[in-house]
Amino acid sequence: MKKRALAVLLPMLMTTPVAAQDFEAAARNYFETAISEWANAQVLIDAVNAQNATTAGFTQAEIDALDLAWRAEVGGSSTPTITPVLDNLAASFLRERVTGSGDAITEIFVTDARGLNVAASDLTSDYWQGDEAKHSETYAQGAGGFHISEIELDESTQRYQAQVSFTLVDPATGQAIGAVTVGVDADSLM
Repeated sequence: MKKRALAVLLPMLMTTPVAAQDFEAAARNYFETAISEWANAQVLIDAVNAQNATTAGFTQAEIDALDLAWRAEVGGSSTPTITPVLDNLAASFLRERVTGSGDAITEIFVTDARGLNVAASDLTSDYWQGDEAKHSETYAQGAGGFHISEIELDESTQRYQAQVSFTLVDPATGQAIGAVTVGVDADSLM
């Protein structure tokens, strides 16, 4: 009953500036205490660097075609664009982070320099994140880029969540190479 009441009240409460500020502070704290310890894991760095080597020269038309292919594959039996993103070492690492979060994390996905999915704990609705704030306010800002979305009902999980996104930096070079987005259950932080 408490979860149902919170699910109804949370969107209304988050419209007040104080509640939004409290949530942003809680999300930043969660990032610092729970996410940052694995945020630059070598398995993620290696996966993004490998994909960047492949996608660096992609045109916008090629990116759009991949995004259309991804969307067409969602819910289908043949998923040649989706499967490599969900079935790799980095994706397994991300699923372990979700499972180990005690329901605080709803999803995690990692994108390359172009904003294309590299690894995901779960299926995303699209392949290209490069046109969204989770990429433009992180990777595009360089090292230290950070973005917290507004709380929204996630259709796939039916949970209220916000996305905490940050630039992925290769510790060997100090260069921004991609971005990580972590869906955080709003109820778990409030």
